Amino acid sequence: MLLPMSDPHRHTRKRPRNDSLTTLAARSGELATPSATAPLIEPIYQSTVYAFPDLDALEAGMAGQQDAYFYYRNATPNGTTLERAIAALEGTDAAACAASGMAAISAAFLSVLATGDHIISDERVYGVTYALLRDELPRLGIEVSFVDALDLGAVEAAMKHNTKLLHVESLTNPLMTVADVPSLAELAHRHGALLSVDNTFASPAIFRPAEHGADLITHSLSKYLSGHSTAFGGVVAGRADLVAAARLKLVRFGGTVSAFDAWMTMQGLKTLGLRMRAHSGNAQAIADVLQNHPRVKRVYHPGLESHPQFRLADSLYPDGFGGMLSLEVDDAGQFVKRLAGRIPLAPSLADVVSTLSHPWSTSHRALSEDDRRRIGITPGLLRFSVGIEDIFDLLGDLEAALE
Repeated sequence: MLLPMSDPHRHTRKRPRNDSLTTLAARSGELATPSATAPLIEPIYQSTVYAFPDLDALEAGMAGQQDAYFYYRNATPNGTTLERAIAALEGTDAAACAASGMAAISAAFLSVLATGDHIISDERVYGVTYALLRDELPRLGIEVSFVDALDLGAVEAAMKHNTKLLHVESLTNPLMTVADVPSLAELAHRHGALLSVDNTFASPAIFRPAEHGADLITHSLSKYLSGHSTAFGGVVAGRADLVAAARLKLVRFGGTVSAFDAWMTMQGLKTLGLRMRAHSGNAQAIADVLQNHPRVKRVYHPGLESHPQFRLADSLYPDGFGGMLSLEVDDAGQFVKRLAGRIPLAPSLADVVSTLSHPWSTSHRALSEDDRRRIGITPGLLRFSVGIEDIFDLLGDLEAALE
């Protein structure tokens, strides 16, 4: 038996044995227990590394010749399961999960853009996306133009020979404008560019951008796909080669999703269709009531006939308009206080519980005051993520706060 020159256990070791307790403790119990049955829900694979039986298997796995997990940052079984589910729901070739929605958007952008390229973005995009485009991409030598994506003429006028990407949100945050995805896709493709759509507010339960020509679709997993404010992550879906390029960026920048967050999102995803029907129905009912309330100055919801893009929304969203709306009131602070304990103020969205958010001081804080006002973000604007509670309870809460 080979022993180290200096044995730290020489005073306690009585005699050699084939498997010491220390070795047994380290190596025992790591093989899956054989069973004639399979778990109904996929287990959490919380292993950061996987072992190969030999060098040939290692080479085949690393070369992509056979499916093989090897390191947590590259992929996990739970992440793969979620990616396949989202690709199926979005109707795309593939999907790649990320550590956050912004990680997914960053990977989507950087997989397409390089120094000297040009991207066009709707000026109404989520505030942090706007800051990424305004502050970070130009540092990499990427030119950025902000336009009103509702104006197709303005979008076309912004196109250049080096334009590689056009980015919009299917429903904008928080003013709920509706992107004409089919027309934007045709326009982008005609100029040799790709169309990227952030579909977080809609979810594939009510809108699938790929069916209308979008090349890249992104989501924040913590919103409707998960639905319970318990999981964090993002996803890029689209054509197989584009997703593969985005996945490579996520691996290299360390932006892949954790196994636990992927597993938690998968549990929420199973009820997406049921939840979205409830979210959409409640939001439509509340929007119908609030638009006629004397203390509400304005309601933003694509299901209202007064909405500027109602006809477009009605054609693109046959299964409902989602659970988001925004409203302007005279005293937003007092309104929020009156709802305390019933509808909380929380800077996120898409939970089964209704929440309010104040875009002026949260999601669009990175914009200047002039820019906020120019695109319609005012101090009196509140974003309302409508939950799945009983509609009469929600209407009662709102009525009491407004009175």
